[in-house]
Amino acid sequence: MSVSNLSGNQKRRMKSASRLYAVQALFQMEASSQPIDVVIKEFEDHRMGVELDGAMLQDGDIEHFGRVVAGAVNNQARIDQMTDRALVAKWAIARIDPTLRALFRAAGAEFVEGDTPPKVAIVEYVEVAVAFSPDGKERSFVNAVLDHMAREAKPEAFA
Repeated sequence: MSVSNLSGNQKRRMKSASRLYAVQALFQMEASSQPIDVVIKEFEDHRMGVELDGAMLQDGDIEHFGRVVAGAVNNQARIDQMTDRALVAKWAIARIDPTLRALFRAAGAEFVEGDTPPKVAIVEYVEVAVAFSPDGKERSFVNAVLDHMAREAKPEAFA
């Protein structure tokens, strides 16, 4: 769906949804070893803005979704190193839950390549984490890791 004719609020909701979809896509790629082009096409054609079990899924900003997923794949080594540095020494990224690993990679892509202010991206991805963990247990942990990653990737945003 084109975002050019939409209100600012609609665009923000679509961008938020695209972040959730990006985390799901990255998780799916890792779990199934599917290539990026196959997963992106699947999400564009069958996940964003479609009816599922009688409920309409939110439209996503397809361009933003594609940039985040591609950025996470293209910069995975750098993002994983940033994540490792943000975690306590005993918790390398390989030991993190795959959903959180996908979330850190998606957020890392925005920190490394994106134009979203890091503080906005942190808030957005913390909300994505809450969507996957409704009890809210992950909120503080995710916020702390993302804050560390963002400060490393874009220190000027925190000066």
